[in-house]
Amino acid sequence: MKQKSMPKTPDEFKTNHLSRIFHLLLLLFIFYLPSFASAEYKEVQQNGKTVTGLIKDQQGEPLPGVVVAVKGTTIGTYSDENGKYSLNVPNSNLTLTFSFIGYNTQEVALNGKSSLNITLQENTQQLDEIVVVGYGSLKKSEIATAVVSIKPDDFNYGGARDPMSLLEGKIAGLNVTRTSGVNPNSSAAFQLRGVTSLSGSQSPLIVIDGIPDGNLDLIQPDDIESMEILKDGSAAAIYGSRANAGVILITTKSGKKGDLHFEYSTFITKHYLARTPRVLTANEYRDLRNDPNNPKAGQMVDYGSSTDFYQALADKDNLTHTHNLAITGGNDAATYRASLFYNDFDGIGLQNDRKNYGGRMSLHARGYDNMLTGQINLAINHDYRNRLGDSEGLWQAATTMNPTLGLHDEVEQRVNPINRMNAHRLKRDGQNTMVSGKLGLEPVKDLIFSVFGSLQRDNWLESEYINVNSWESKQSHEGLGFAKKESEQEIKGAVEPTVEYSKLFNSKHSLNAVGGYSFQYTLWERTKMENKGFLNDVTQDNDMGAGSWLAAGKAKMESEKQEDKLIAFFGRVNYAYDSRYVAQISLRHEGSTKFGANHKWGNFPSYSVAWNASNEEFMKGVNYLSLLKIRLGYGVTGNSGIDRYQSIITMGTGGFYLSPDGRWVQTYGPSTNPNPNLKWEMKQEWNLGFDFGFLKNRIGGSIDLYKRTTKDLLGKYGTQQPPYIFSDIFINVGDIASKGVELTLNTIPVSGKEFMWKADLAASYTDNTLKSLSNDLYEQPYILDGDIGGMGDLGKAIRVYPGERMGNFYGKRFAGFNEAGKWLFYNKDGEKVLADQINDGDMGVIGNGVPKFYLGMSHYFKYKEFDLSIVLRGKFGFDVLNITDMQFGNRVALPDNILKRAITTHADLNDTYQYSDYYLEKGDFVKIDNITIGYNFINKSGNKKIPRFRVYFTGRDLLTMTGYSGLDPEVRDTGINTGLDKPDRYPVTRSFTLGLNMTF
Repeated sequence: MKQKSMPKTPDEFKTNHLSRIFHLLLLLFIFYLPSFASAEYKEVQQNGKTVTGLIKDQQGEPLPGVVVAVKGTTIGTYSDENGKYSLNVPNSNLTLTFSFIGYNTQEVALNGKSSLNITLQENTQQLDEIVVVGYGSLKKSEIATAVVSIKPDDFNYGGARDPMSLLEGKIAGLNVTRTSGVNPNSSAAFQLRGVTSLSGSQSPLIVIDGIPDGNLDLIQPDDIESMEILKDGSAAAIYGSRANAGVILITTKSGKKGDLHFEYSTFITKHYLARTPRVLTANEYRDLRNDPNNPKAGQMVDYGSSTDFYQALADKDNLTHTHNLAITGGNDAATYRASLFYNDFDGIGLQNDRKNYGGRMSLHARGYDNMLTGQINLAINHDYRNRLGDSEGLWQAATTMNPTLGLHDEVEQRVNPINRMNAHRLKRDGQNTMVSGKLGLEPVKDLIFSVFGSLQRDNWLESEYINVNSWESKQSHEGLGFAKKESEQEIKGAVEPTVEYSKLFNSKHSLNAVGGYSFQYTLWERTKMENKGFLNDVTQDNDMGAGSWLAAGKAKMESEKQEDKLIAFFGRVNYAYDSRYVAQISLRHEGSTKFGANHKWGNFPSYSVAWNASNEEFMKGVNYLSLLKIRLGYGVTGNSGIDRYQSIITMGTGGFYLSPDGRWVQTYGPSTNPNPNLKWEMKQEWNLGFDFGFLKNRIGGSIDLYKRTTKDLLGKYGTQQPPYIFSDIFINVGDIASKGVELTLNTIPVSGKEFMWKADLAASYTDNTLKSLSNDLYEQPYILDGDIGGMGDLGKAIRVYPGERMGNFYGKRFAGFNEAGKWLFYNKDGEKVLADQINDGDMGVIGNGVPKFYLGMSHYFKYKEFDLSIVLRGKFGFDVLNITDMQFGNRVALPDNILKRAITTHADLNDTYQYSDYYLEKGDFVKIDNITIGYNFINKSGNKKIPRFRVYFTGRDLLTMTGYSGLDPEVRDTGINTGLDKPDRYPVTRSFTLGLNMTF
């Protein structure tokens, strides 16, 4: 029988249908707008002015396909194959802009002219581009470190729901992985140049508009102006003890001079299940139950129905829609930009959605003859999440339910996941707020004093309730209601005064120096309460005191509060001579309360040099070479991404004792061992880079080679009792060595008036090796991680010894099955023996879960007003442990439902669960990740009332080419817990998006 999704509540039904009506009206507007534009075009033809002209390059050759536009409006056209253009404008006192790939954009005032000829200058090196580098910005030609800048034109657009989605497959060395698929309540895991730590932070430091450790929930993709990735140590050292994993700088859009104009963007997305676990159908289950050779047939029950619980748990009516409206404008004295957004992310699972709304505002002003400048940024986000549909174990339960059960039937062994949707509530409401300001004073030319301040507040409240008489309640809460509330709040403040001096001497000597002080404060607190014994579901978790466990003294209540401070002095000097030679040094002297009394402060220096060889006189005659730049850098960074209070004695509660007055009194005592020598992890990194460009930069890119060592790894080690009170201590022991190569290639194979093709490549190779884990006082033989979980108590899958690659799978080596279907494994002598004859000495490295090679490839095609982009991603040289197959591809899992592979691929297996290389598979894959086709409406009429818009259609996760037999080979490959494909993973989906961008 065909199963249906759970019906929506009246409010959900109303919301979804209002959304559909809104988007229907929007689409009608899109399709009827051209006819409206045509009428307006006739009007402007009669009342406007016509400007004509010829556009050439420096050699006098005509340039076809140049974009000619009226500045600050949506009015524009293209030059034809002879370089000629004709544009209708409202009047003759406007400014025209001329832009073309590979050439500098020009702005020319008409001043009453009706004819305007233009010669565009080649942007052969694009070295005058300004790049944000942290605590300032530099010309691209004056950068000697590994910094990558990416602008909106190069983002991975097409329905991106968060900032990191924009970078997928775009940056060599940056790995972005969605470990929970399209779950709206999860975020992507991202890692730069491989693993750098065992216990510390693994992700790059995020800096948003100068705010350190910024919250990505406060950023909408449409509000981003640029993203800079500081990849190597010499670029990131200016951020000190938090930059081991690199730094990502996000700059949001600010106001532009000109008339007030609006920008609106929206998209709707529908998700579909792409691949589902191939479990036994109800009829296949019955056939196996009736099989006389099935020893578990007697435990299998036929309940008379036919249900696909995995499909039933999917929300077939899911519909995601987002909206972003921005207003911008300004004049010479002040510019402003304000934006509002509303997002409704609807996941593939029932009760799995997220709604958030908020806004962002920026104001930039200058006065006193441009001597004083100021800016204010404000952002706010309200967040509402329904987390029940992505809670742990839910999809695994749907996979293993007896398919002969009815949709709402219950059995003693487990909760019916469909019923759980009605009897269980799990929601989280949050709010994120950020405000920052900067005041600058330039008392003399080229010398600027600034002070920057920011305050960020993030808080959420999570509520959970389990209904009276539900299956879960009967099993765990005596048939009565259960309620829980948990809240968390974090407040971050920063104050950073700086002084910057920039000067060009004798047209050849360029000097930029910046110095400053940083004070950062973080306050974190959490509260949690639980109660049971609710007699009815009237108040749910809104009256926590109504449960009977409170009066009985069995209710739970917890709270916690922590704080830390960071203080730093920093400076950087950058010198460039004649656009040929560049040298840069920086130093950050930083202290943190997280570390021990003997190591509160540390130094983080960097040194880098660069040679713009293509600017040398002897290279002038090499016409095919547009750019050749060689960079060499060395930098020291740190990692302080650990829990607070690891270096000092903390107090905790113990048991109760009976006081002389007859009262039971709570005891307190030490809960940790102190370590006054605790310090940050330290990474030393060398980077050699080559930037190149050929054929007027129609072919360009970079190659980076790096080698680094992370020392003084942070982690817990066992210690002696006495002298220590507790059996473990948090200390610095061990090293990780890394090396790699990164290639970025940007090409323009075809560039004409009507057709253009851009092709980009981002590829990288990385190798991370554990060098040591011990010192004279503390010893640990190996890293152990990667819980297999499930049945069989199989322990951990990952074991790495010093001298080996991070991510090694360590286990038994499969040797076949004997005649009875029992496991056979190779021992250390190469003999085939039964599983109970294998000991630790017989096992070894059987695979590795960290990809060696990463590949991202983007193609962009433009034909007249149509555009097409195709994004592919690939990962190679790694293995995936198919734990789903291990747990449910074995008939021993009966009477629960099992994978069909248990009676086909694994038909010879007649034994219990075992972890070995039998379940390891090559994970190499290539994905067609994103295909977007769009149409751009260009306003040629000269009427400002007609908006400029783009409509597009996107397909995501369209095809995965792989030999892996599971749902998806792209599993977690960041950190040290890698390569595990677990059965409780979020479903694999395919999605389609219809979007609109409009400016008016």
